[in-house]
Amino acid sequence: MTESVRHFDVLVVGAGPAGLNAAAAAASHGVRVGLIDAQPRPGGQVWRHDVAAPQPSPAVGVLATISQHGVEWIAQAQVVQAGPECLLAETAQGTLRLHYRALVLATGARELLLPFPGWTLPGVTGAGGAQALVKQGWPMIGKRAVVAGSGPLLLAAALTLKRHGAQVLGIHEQASSAAVRGFALRLPRWPGKAAQALGMKLQLAGIPYRGGSVVVAAHGDARLREVEIDGPRGRERIACDHLAVGYGLVPNTELAESLGCRLELAGAHPAVAVDAELRTSVEHVFAAGEALGIGGRDCAQVEGAIAGHLAAGHSGPARAVQRKRRHARAFAGLLARSFVLDPRIRSLADADTVVCRCEDVTLRQLQGFASARDARLATRCGMGACQGRICGAALAELDPACVESPGAGRRPPLFPARLATLAESFSNHSQGATP
Repeated sequence: MTESVRHFDVLVVGAGPAGLNAAAAAASHGVRVGLIDAQPRPGGQVWRHDVAAPQPSPAVGVLATISQHGVEWIAQAQVVQAGPECLLAETAQGTLRLHYRALVLATGARELLLPFPGWTLPGVTGAGGAQALVKQGWPMIGKRAVVAGSGPLLLAAALTLKRHGAQVLGIHEQASSAAVRGFALRLPRWPGKAAQALGMKLQLAGIPYRGGSVVVAAHGDARLREVEIDGPRGRERIACDHLAVGYGLVPNTELAESLGCRLELAGAHPAVAVDAELRTSVEHVFAAGEALGIGGRDCAQVEGAIAGHLAAGHSGPARAVQRKRRHARAFAGLLARSFVLDPRIRSLADADTVVCRCEDVTLRQLQGFASARDARLATRCGMGACQGRICGAALAELDPACVESPGAGRRPPLFPARLATLAESFSNHSQGATP
């Protein structure tokens, strides 16, 4: 294991739409920019490399820009510890100590998965998880798939599955048909979004789309065999090979929290708090995109550009697109109002349903605690490999007592790390180095 040190004027964490645009904007001013991500290729979840399709043109354009301006791309590097003006990251080759004058957090979001009987069966994934799997080559040709949950992500997931050869049997949206129609009627205010939605609907023609329809259980033995749906027509069972179900997204705030940035609750989940110029409460640290609250790709792109310009010390170009940002954030508000979760979704899990898959903790074992911390100490819920990123978000939805106060503090490492990395971090800390 070896340690390397890099110095940047602007360091961007996260290489999705927000991070790529932040890096491009900052680099356009001639400063030294670093871009780090845990994935092997840039693009994030939205522009993830697809083995069967070319990259979308917006991604191609911004990637060309960052290459032209000499942005240093650091792939497969996971930030494990944060300190003032320095991050410690782990790579396959060793550790990286990344020094910066300004930092842009473009850490994105993760999928919200809510437990129901059978959700841990092989063949059941998140809607976004299904997209990621098939884009990386997971075989779906001829498999029968059901897509369920909430929000426009369902259309994107269904289309990805179809393009990769799956037989999509239906799309089941938990929001009512009236809510979905109301959402569609307001889309013309965002012509690009309206055109995108219409294009996906046309490509998914012939696939049933049902509102007010919820997956209440998955059935099978060693793998998924059937899904049970509760909808306007009552309960029905559908034989299938794959279920892709997701209930939206949750901001990734771990790094911001570790740095001491102020967080604020957006519903049951924390988001990074920023001012009008995307400055966090920590000096020289900016944030953009889904980490501020779920807003979609267009919002992430414009916020990334604003944060990148400001991190490089240039406010003029950032001010020029503030109106565009407000327009994009208005769409995020429409999304939140249109796809409010049906209360019955939070009561699907029975006493024997596993909530924490890493530590095999059931809902029965989690009942009766006054806080998420108490539940964690008694049951180890959230102390496994995912460090509570799945079950913690689910618990916050299932039990109001488990909604943790923003800024409660997060101790390193931010993600599971090798012992050699932790030893190195401790050694540097004891010698007065940062982090």
